[in-house]
Amino acid sequence: MEKKIRVRYAPSPTGQLHIGNARSALFNYLFARHFGGDFIVRIEDTDVLRNVPGGEESQLSNLNWLGLDWDESPDKGGPFGPYRQLERLDIYQKYAEKLLELGFAYKEFRENSKKYAIRFKVPADVELNFKDLVRGELKFHSKDVEDWIMIKDNGIPTYNFAVVIDDHLMNITHVLRGEEHITNTPKQILVYRALGWKVPEFGHMTIIVNEQKKKLSKRDKNVIQFIKEYQEMGYLPEAMFNFISLLGWSPSGNEEILTKEQIIEQFDPSRLSKAPAMFDKNKLAYINSRYIKKLPVEELVIKVRPYLVKAGIEIPTEDWLKVLVGILQDRMSYLGQIVELHQAFFHDDFKIADEAYQFLVDNQSVKLLETFKSHLENSDFAPESIEPLIKQTGIDTQTKGKPLFMGLRIATTGDMHGPSLPISLALLGKSRVIHRLNQTIMQLRGES
Repeated sequence: MEKKIRVRYAPSPTGQLHIGNARSALFNYLFARHFGGDFIVRIEDTDVLRNVPGGEESQLSNLNWLGLDWDESPDKGGPFGPYRQLERLDIYQKYAEKLLELGFAYKEFRENSKKYAIRFKVPADVELNFKDLVRGELKFHSKDVEDWIMIKDNGIPTYNFAVVIDDHLMNITHVLRGEEHITNTPKQILVYRALGWKVPEFGHMTIIVNEQKKKLSKRDKNVIQFIKEYQEMGYLPEAMFNFISLLGWSPSGNEEILTKEQIIEQFDPSRLSKAPAMFDKNKLAYINSRYIKKLPVEELVIKVRPYLVKAGIEIPTEDWLKVLVGILQDRMSYLGQIVELHQAFFHDDFKIADEAYQFLVDNQSVKLLETFKSHLENSDFAPESIEPLIKQTGIDTQTKGKPLFMGLRIATTGDMHGPSLPISLALLGKSRVIHRLNQTIMQLRGES
């Protein structure tokens, strides 16, 4: 019987969940769920100086927001705990002493001190090969690996030692991680061999690059890189899950907008890319906008309300908000954008773009706009009364089709295309619409 697949995501609690780490977690999660295995979250907290208060909780809550769940972790427990490295120091010490006994390690004393570090003794002239799930056969030689510190003189293990002990004792079968770990793998294989343990399968995912093809760095201010920031801006977790899954993996079909269940079903490690994954901001915005479009208006109203309230935007009635959301839903790339779209829609500094203005000039629209304005001035301005006035204006001025509908839309909203004109005008309100019509008429007559 084949061994049950067990994979892990092992963050350091040193800050917010970064896109690169979120991808590592997600690919391990997908691998486990696709093959019916276990997904473990383990905390590598041995870099004490860099640990931040709340770092572990932040990692877990962001993973949870993304839609990941796990089988074992510090918060859930499990049969292979503890799941924090600082709680496992005696375990690392035990195996370090075993390697000392076997002659695979030696003590290195600090000058004039009884304190010592423990170094791994790299054997001479040994080939270190492994088959990488992403890159195929990789070869190293022990002559290129120096004797390295396993346990520092303060009793804290280094990454390359602790990770082997943890992965073995937690029955980890596959290690999926970023390509920056490739050079660590020979050191880790040597520890497995020295202790007579089976080496897990490794897969190293390619780097994520920005649109200039440069490695995504935390100092890159052109790309928002932390999951929490996307959450705060109003990206939907399902869209983020979908987008991150495409950073270095491709589905089998042409459709890239996939549910979590579809991604789990299709996830195949052989489809992990050997080329760097590009973080395409426009693609993320597009994917998120597709998810927003699918939301029922009632649900979207609940989701965008906090953004409007925070921006100090008055919401006259629930019906008004529902109409506003219905009008702006198709334009939103993220929920927080409703504030900027609201401001553009209701802005008193009304401007018409050159192409749209030219349309009014070409269609000699002054008479059309004057007629419509005079009808509106005597209207109660409900959507159902605006629609007949548009038709009446068409009859009075012998205008129909695009010159009628687009002409009135441009002069009142500034846009050539958009949602239902009567609803848009009712939302804008009578005084604002008449003010905009006056402004456009004056401009067309050359009076402004």
